[in-house]
Amino acid sequence: MSNKQSHRVLVVDDDTDILDLLKYNLVKEGYEVKVAEDGIKAVDIAKSFHPDLILLDIMMPRQDGVETCRQLREIPEMTSTHITFLTARAEEYSEVAAFDVGADDYIIKPIKPRALMSRISALFRKEKKSKSLPKVVSGDLTIDKSSYTVTIKGNHLTLPKKEFELLYFLAQNPNKVFSRDDLLQNIWGTDVYVLARTVDVHIRKVREKIGEGYITTVKGVGYKFES
Repeated sequence: MSNKQSHRVLVVDDDTDILDLLKYNLVKEGYEVKVAEDGIKAVDIAKSFHPDLILLDIMMPRQDGVETCRQLREIPEMTSTHITFLTARAEEYSEVAAFDVGADDYIIKPIKPRALMSRISALFRKEKKSKSLPKVVSGDLTIDKSSYTVTIKGNHLTLPKKEFELLYFLAQNPNKVFSRDDLLQNIWGTDVYVLARTVDVHIRKVREKIGEGYITTVKGVGYKFES
């Protein structure tokens, strides 16, 4: 079985033409694929399918994508699942809302199938490589990239993928200040367009979970992890 065949992808969109297009291209690349026409059905399928990647629209009947993403992140098995929004909504507030509920990526339609397949392939290659990285331990905080787990004072925390990667990157480089642009490039990559405010949203949510003492704001510059 190839690496692609071992990955499961759930596609969620109320447009059947888009579902058919994405399913065709994903299956052609060797992925195991399921589809859902609305958010409620998507949450139900995800519980048993355990997808590695969810491609999610925002505007859908019965339940929109933002609420669907929020519910998915509340499922323990979905905390490390990569969630990418594929949407026609280009407004800043929609993008911020998506990242605020735990999205990892935000792509504006129209979809370019070949570019999307390349992006997905790169995502899974990056994840495979990251599993060999070591733990980072700082005081009572332990960050394990191989299992995407965070432990603080013996308590296990649940962090969505991008929040985890942001914390891990900063903790790997203690006492070094990174600008928002630095963090966007290292966590989201150069081929992904996200707002600088997205970094602030993720930092705030990480602090809510691990406490205020680990990540410091350097006014006018950026953020650093206090060793």
